[in-house]
Amino acid sequence: MIKAVRGTRDLLPPDTALWNFVEAAVRDVFRAYNFQEIRTPIFEETALFSRSVGEETDIVSKEMYTWEDRGRAASEKGQSLTLRPEATAGIVRAYIEHKLWDRGLNKLYCIGPMFRRERPQKGRYRQFYQIDAEIIGPASAGSDSPARDAEVLEMLATLLNRLGITDWNLELNSVGCANDRARFNEALRQALKPVVGKMCADCQRRAVTNPLRVFDCKVPEDQPIIEKLPRISQFLDEPCRAHFEAVQEILKSVGVEFQINDRLVRGLDYYTRTAFEFTHGALGAQNAILGGGRYDGLSESLGGPAAPGIGFAIGEDRLVMSLKETAEGVLRKPDVYVAPLGAGMNGEAARLARELRQHDLVVELGDETFRLKKSFEAATKAGAKYILIVGENEVKAGAFALKNLATAEQVQVARGDLAHRIQEK
Repeated sequence: MIKAVRGTRDLLPPDTALWNFVEAAVRDVFRAYNFQEIRTPIFEETALFSRSVGEETDIVSKEMYTWEDRGRAASEKGQSLTLRPEATAGIVRAYIEHKLWDRGLNKLYCIGPMFRRERPQKGRYRQFYQIDAEIIGPASAGSDSPARDAEVLEMLATLLNRLGITDWNLELNSVGCANDRARFNEALRQALKPVVGKMCADCQRRAVTNPLRVFDCKVPEDQPIIEKLPRISQFLDEPCRAHFEAVQEILKSVGVEFQINDRLVRGLDYYTRTAFEFTHGALGAQNAILGGGRYDGLSESLGGPAAPGIGFAIGEDRLVMSLKETAEGVLRKPDVYVAPLGAGMNGEAARLARELRQHDLVVELGDETFRLKKSFEAATKAGAKYILIVGENEVKAGAFALKNLATAEQVQVARGDLAHRIQEK
């Protein structure tokens, strides 16, 4: 038997109702903040990710699904393509390709699958789903303002509250500008030299290639060493420090609580200044629901004009996991099961079901070959609130037996009153 590939899975009902609930809430909240949807290809030129995400990141060096596409002719070298491991690079590529700076400030979002070849575990898959949003544009449109950072964070707080995730924590940091990080990286290299031999293999590699990534380490034995390392907050220049303080002041003014975590870094090289994560205790040790930050130089690194930006990615798989325990009301079960009884009743039942569905009722339809007992069993299994009996006598009389499956109360209801009677209960 052929099964789903390791690290992938099928999303089945009733879980898909929860996914739809999340995505509908996302679209509603984003619309209120004037974000518009963008849809980019799920694969891009490999160079897009190596240049933006960073050659030395785990994503580029170990996790991307990359292949050489066939050339048009046998002698023609193929193009290197990669399934997108994240969405921001593709959105910035589209920003440059379509000259979206002519529109001023762009507020864009996308929802879709991403791909990383990492070890599958709870809430982490090789094909996973992200909700991504970006604010990008020329500085003259205000894209570099700390107000944009605070707006994104306030929007995320609103979204999580809307979904019923009220016990979230917002962790905030500034990773400074390129000059700040150059000084910080050198200080880290010096601080790591005498202790890195005691750390895990990943940290030993990162200490050489990209010392900032050491802060991503989750190995418990390495934490006392990491705790003593220099912090980026010690190396911020005055403009970066002022920007970060302004973000904090705006968040305080709108009542969004946060904690400063000066060990927080993001896993991609394009981040500058504000970096953040929202966490939730229900997810255990790997408790981040979403994260993001500012990336003011990314457009230039991809050959575009200066276009400061800030964005985030929500791991939809993990977000849905955090909602499952409180999602009882999300799945809408059938309001009524229409049970045709006797030969020739399928057509009458279908007509009646159509009338009820036009009143926004969820209707499950039975079959005339079912005996009454089987119809009741099917209605109960479907989770219907009512069963509606459609037999020859009921059709002639224009009134039908409507039974509440929870209370066993049964009443005769005229055809024209059925929808109202079901809705009022």
